[in-house]
Amino acid sequence: MKLSVKQTLSILAFSGIAMISINANADLPDPGVVLTKGNTAIVITDPQNDFLSPDGVTWGLVGKSVTENNTVENIHTLFKIADKKGIPVFVSPHYYYPQEHKWEHGGALEKAMHGMGMFDRVGQLTTKDFKDSGADWLKLYKPYINNGETVIASPHKVYGPETNDMVLQLRKRGIDKIILAGMSANLCTEAHMREFMEQGFEVQVVSDATAAAQMPGLDGYAAAMTNVRMIANSVRTTAQTTKQLEKEYK
Repeated sequence: MKLSVKQTLSILAFSGIAMISINANADLPDPGVVLTKGNTAIVITDPQNDFLSPDGVTWGLVGKSVTENNTVENIHTLFKIADKKGIPVFVSPHYYYPQEHKWEHGGALEKAMHGMGMFDRVGQLTTKDFKDSGADWLKLYKPYINNGETVIASPHKVYGPETNDMVLQLRKRGIDKIILAGMSANLCTEAHMREFMEQGFEVQVVSDATAAAQMPGLDGYAAAMTNVRMIANSVRTTAQTTKQLEKEYK
């Protein structure tokens, strides 16, 4: 006898097998992350002028999303709660040196970034022309990033932490739970989230402490929120995350 999908699911449920409801509006589980002291850190990707300043080279693409999400202030709130409660902060920056402009191939946005001089620096061992450039930190964040406590990883070169030492830095500090925010949602932030999950970290993405490019027919922020909801352990707003930290991080 051929059973219908409904009958099959009823039998499985009766047998004690947990199933996610299969329908057009199926709810996903919400595993959550308990943000415990000693093994939790905040990771910020690309808190730099080219993404977050109206003078940045990408503002025409990301500015609307940054403004709507109140991204700049929400990232600031995460820095402030970290400073208040002594939560370790790790920054994954994005820099391009002259040698990277000699790459022979690249993806669509890699080509666009190189073409507009995004995150460009004069060289690895000099800060010449770095101050207040597109590659520099947003001024609002400098007191927190330059406080001598924040861990600044080596620069990632495409999107994810596979090309820098972020995972090593986290492991060496005993971190296995990550609060993730920064720019941009569907590129570096999402790529970091994916690799952190593959590496066995628990990841909570702060949904309004990020933003992304929006173009005709393309919405990077919406795409990212779909993916982080499906992949990350938890997705929370800045307000929810700070409230959670006040309660759990002791």
